[in-house]
Amino acid sequence: MTNKRVQFGWAFYDWANSVYSLVISTAIFPIYFAAVCPEQIELFGRSFENTALYSYSLSFSFALVVVLSPLLSGVADYSGNKKGFLQFFAYMGSLACMGLFFFDGEQVYLGLILSIIASVGFWASLVYYNAFLPEIASPDEQDRLSAKGFTLGYIGSATLLILNLVLVTFPEVFGFADTGSATRFGFLLTGIWWIGFAQITFRRLPVNVHHRKPKESGYLWQGFRELKAVVKIISENPRLKVYLYSFFFFSVGVQTVILLASLFGSEELGMESTKLIATILIIQFVGIAGANLFAWVARKYGNILSLKISIAIWALICVLAFLLQKEDPLVEYKFYAIGALVGLVMGGIQSVSRSTYSKLLPETQSTASFFSFYDVSEKVAIICGTFVYGYLIELTGDMKASALTLSIFFVIGFLQLLRLKRSTWVY
Repeated sequence: MTNKRVQFGWAFYDWANSVYSLVISTAIFPIYFAAVCPEQIELFGRSFENTALYSYSLSFSFALVVVLSPLLSGVADYSGNKKGFLQFFAYMGSLACMGLFFFDGEQVYLGLILSIIASVGFWASLVYYNAFLPEIASPDEQDRLSAKGFTLGYIGSATLLILNLVLVTFPEVFGFADTGSATRFGFLLTGIWWIGFAQITFRRLPVNVHHRKPKESGYLWQGFRELKAVVKIISENPRLKVYLYSFFFFSVGVQTVILLASLFGSEELGMESTKLIATILIIQFVGIAGANLFAWVARKYGNILSLKISIAIWALICVLAFLLQKEDPLVEYKFYAIGALVGLVMGGIQSVSRSTYSKLLPETQSTASFFSFYDVSEKVAIICGTFVYGYLIELTGDMKASALTLSIFFVIGFLQLLRLKRSTWVY
């Protein structure tokens, strides 16, 4: 099964697409959106805080993925064309990132629509990307390969973020009129980087691994049948069900922190954008060590124990964020320290959770359909997390209350893992 060339091509998609996750959804675009848009935005006959509206727009993009990915993954499995779907959504997301170059704050709807399209492209592409893991790596290779993907992603995205930081800090040196135009050029670079480096993945990944020969018509119906069969298998597999329950709850916390941490730092703690980006760079580089550390723990002591340790640290992070005080003269350094702790567990929980699910799957040719449930669990979690976060901001005007609330989801995820017998800890 092992083909190092194919495995590297697969892992390299993390290098390509993680720039969206970092530059657009985490580090720069949320700060840029809050800075250039009016504090109150009129939409559908009511007024929204710009940060709350941005959170709601993310929720909407994930809802679209939840609706589309299960059915399309069934079609992809039936036709044997996961690679084609991966390419389609990657191109869609990268072109939307490039389109953000034209968003200067006056066209609020343009910024929202393009950010939604980019989000759908990114997250939907991951369904098909993740589905290749059990097909190109044996179970004993999957923890290492999953961690390798995240490691490449952290290095690649940090590289482009540093370049964007230099452009934003010294716009005149590079011929830009102001910081805003340099920032928008960074969005253009993100899209180019994503689709440019993805070509390596597209060239190396196999097509139709299981040599399926679909009929010429009825793809949607056959895709639905494929999905229905997967639903039946999951419903009859207690380990998969319990794991997906746990994955859902701890993903509420993980993904919401990743998506909205920069807004927390800027709006709640009053930190400058350059300091926030510095924090995010700390997270990225520590994340490299974290991904490999927790992959090692998974190989040595079992995937479930590795996840339990990571989840416990995540819950602690939420409590520490709640305790931060804007007036504290050391708040900046405390925020950096929490960022380093986030980096340690962010890479670990993402890489190990992906490889754990891959190991739990039965022998199947419907990997995209199975991973669509994994991704739907994550997206519904993000919808819940971003919606709850945005709603509590509107209700209390306090992001710290939202951060503390996220710790509850980590506790529930931890309790779900306790339902798995010790005999299933090592895969």
